[in-house]
Amino acid sequence: MISINHRNPEFHDPHKVNIITGESEMIIENNEGFGSFHFDHDYNLHFGTKMTPEGGEEIMKLNQENTWEPFMDITPEDSLTTGIAHVLEGGSAVYMLSSKGRDKAALTKVNVESKEESVIAKSDVADISEVFLHPETDEVLAAASKYMKKEWIPLDDGFKEDLEHLQSMTGGEVSIVSKTFDNRLWVVAFQLDNSPVKYYLYDRETKEPEFLFTNKKNLEEYTLSKMHPVKITSRDGLELISYCTLPVEMDQQGIPPQPLPMVLLVHGGPWHRDDWGYHPYHQLLANRGYAVLSVNFRGSTGFGKSFLNAGNREWSKKMHDDLIDAVDWAIDKGIADPEKVAIMGGSYGGYATLVGLTFTPEKFACGVDIVGPSNIVTLLESIPPYWKPMLNIFTLRVGDISTEEGRAFLRECSPLTYVDKISKPLLIGQGANDPRVKQAESDQIVSAMKEKNIPVTYVLYPDEGHGFRRPENNISFTAVLEAFLAKCLGGRYEEAGDDFEGASIEIPEGKEYVPGI
Repeated sequence: MISINHRNPEFHDPHKVNIITGESEMIIENNEGFGSFHFDHDYNLHFGTKMTPEGGEEIMKLNQENTWEPFMDITPEDSLTTGIAHVLEGGSAVYMLSSKGRDKAALTKVNVESKEESVIAKSDVADISEVFLHPETDEVLAAASKYMKKEWIPLDDGFKEDLEHLQSMTGGEVSIVSKTFDNRLWVVAFQLDNSPVKYYLYDRETKEPEFLFTNKKNLEEYTLSKMHPVKITSRDGLELISYCTLPVEMDQQGIPPQPLPMVLLVHGGPWHRDDWGYHPYHQLLANRGYAVLSVNFRGSTGFGKSFLNAGNREWSKKMHDDLIDAVDWAIDKGIADPEKVAIMGGSYGGYATLVGLTFTPEKFACGVDIVGPSNIVTLLESIPPYWKPMLNIFTLRVGDISTEEGRAFLRECSPLTYVDKISKPLLIGQGANDPRVKQAESDQIVSAMKEKNIPVTYVLYPDEGHGFRRPENNISFTAVLEAFLAKCLGGRYEEAGDDFEGASIEIPEGKEYVPGI
């Protein structure tokens, strides 16, 4: 089952696709404005979910007359932490991840006819984020949440026994990525912070795991850095789960022998989160001699609705304060050299980079903005058609573009408004085909900086969208990135050499500010 917006760019229609022949059949025309659909194992459509004008969600049920009727309303404060996780056979009941009546999203089972709800699994510190079902019976065998690391909640004695056996093999996180219909054979992934992901075929009867492969064979021979989960307290008392990585040779229980240049790596979304595990940028930057810090600032997902909703309309405000508090923590701990801190990120993380260089320019030595918006007003005016049904969520959580007062508030939160405050080196990376953060977002801040004679390096890819997917493009940007950081922070870098080969890279502005480019 896939959703396609060929018929109407604003709404996706569900299609049943034969993955061998490629033949597809539209199940229903999405004339109701649904953002998602929910099917049972037999490909029968039962539910659709759409946004409400207030920023909440409404779940509708497809009845026997093939018309839609209301099933459940989800308030705005619960809209990002509540939803259908699985439809049981025939649609008589659903498993939900739900924060209704609680802060952390629990796994619940709801009887569709009576609406009676029972809690199956919950965590006191994090949302339930993963559910493991028996492939034939749909019985919940386990659930998992992520606080600092993934924690399984076994609900079946057999699953618990297998999990304990698997966890004894490694200190990493266990994920079951595939299973046979009789639930005897599992494909198990072991996620580690200093190793590629290791995959095994596990026989539950013999308890024998058979090694299959790692996802990044070329990394098997290298000694990689550990990622340390840490708790940082914000200035107003929120707990910020964060992850710090140090160069292998400098890591002494998570503290270097002397302060290091540091890269603050900000996640996108912002309704997303950073996790423990192997992270390409953490490893690359630690290898080049930097400490790397990723912060789950308020507004991040996975830590309950109160923490998520604490980020409402706090772009450039308390969300940014959390990042500054994390930098101060790293300085106080002797991890970061206060004169050599870079801020870097993609999408919302790119926006946060621009905020860092305009709102708190004294805090950072440089910034790397990858596909980040510079003006929230122009961002919301140019969203792709398939985001329009979600516009109410931006009104609730970012600001109201429909009123002059709201637009003034959004301009106040926009880095473009304060471009004259930029005094530190800035590297911008952009895809020309980005449907979410249009090229104009980068063009306008580059143009404004040029007008004020503020140096900037602008890297553009005519064949990329929201991020760099072609390996040749990704490698070429990394070559620019590490040379740029080396000039600003003093770390190591590898000469570009043939790293531009096969890439579509263009550097319309500022290549002279990057050594060797």
